[in-house]
Amino acid sequence: MLQSTGMMKAFILFLGVGMALGSLYTDPDSCRGRCEEPYSHEDECHCDSDCWSRNSCCWDYLEHCGAEHFSSSHDAISDEELLHVSEQLYGADHNKAQPNDIAINPQHRAAPDQTGLQEDRSPEPLYAYVNEKLFSKPTYASFIRLLDNYQRATGREEEVTAEELQEQNVFLQEVMKTELMKKLFAFLHKKNRYGSEEEFLQDLKEMWFGLYSRGDGEKDSSGFEHVFSGEIKKGKVSGFHNWIRFYLLEKQGLVNYFSHNFDGPWDTYPDVLGLQFSWDGFYKEVGSAFIGCSPEFEFGIYTLCFIARPGRACHLSLGGHGVSIQTYTWTKSTYGYGKKYIATAYVISP
Repeated sequence: MLQSTGMMKAFILFLGVGMALGSLYTDPDSCRGRCEEPYSHEDECHCDSDCWSRNSCCWDYLEHCGAEHFSSSHDAISDEELLHVSEQLYGADHNKAQPNDIAINPQHRAAPDQTGLQEDRSPEPLYAYVNEKLFSKPTYASFIRLLDNYQRATGREEEVTAEELQEQNVFLQEVMKTELMKKLFAFLHKKNRYGSEEEFLQDLKEMWFGLYSRGDGEKDSSGFEHVFSGEIKKGKVSGFHNWIRFYLLEKQGLVNYFSHNFDGPWDTYPDVLGLQFSWDGFYKEVGSAFIGCSPEFEFGIYTLCFIARPGRACHLSLGGHGVSIQTYTWTKSTYGYGKKYIATAYVISP
């Protein structure tokens, strides 16, 4: 009996240890049981008090660790605040196209089962007219100068010249002069994401223009290149979510518009279009893009969502209409003390 009792105690102890070990197991992309865990660059995401400043918090950081680090959730960015600040940024886009600045010709609307067929069902270009005086505005001009700085094929290392670095600096300086980006900084400063405009500017440069490898170890990509200029990976168009880039390449005969699968509810600019096209023979099955917005609007909206909702759908309001942005972090390399680069950002087209 004593032996049985001893065995029973051992069994109960074993169960207790097993349950304890089970409760200590942590999901690598969750903060459950990991609050204030020391930073490690090998982790997929982080749960220490500095993860917000690095843009590396796990998706459920606020749920499990937020009460400690956000008194009364003051620094947390709520869904309601995102709706409010996105309307502010929308209203501050003073450089956007006016209704008579752009005429688009969407033509064929593709059904969900047609987007992958690679059939050109629209004989005319998407852009019937663009008032190119828009491109003389400082943020447009500095943005356009960046577009020819990249090799579109992944796997080929980018060689960044001193001139190209200066072009990055000029673009960032120009967008930071706008009311839109000043409002974005003021919001993020209030939420304790950045202590100064200079800190914000430096982080923008790293998260958007910092190089990493999508290919074979070569530093061949960046968030800016992927989102705004576009890349070719495994024989397909990757990224490429910018209307200015599309227009300029379509004008040169390098982009062929096939169809669209979504047209947003806005009757002014910016609008949203989900489209199918080929770029010099490479196909994009669904390439969503804002149409007619300024460079600072798109840059600012994507930055907001990358900081507030990295890796998740970010629900915004623009002119009274709902819209969602999807961002992803690049997880294979970091900058600074574990901060994450932008892997991609795009507007979700249903």
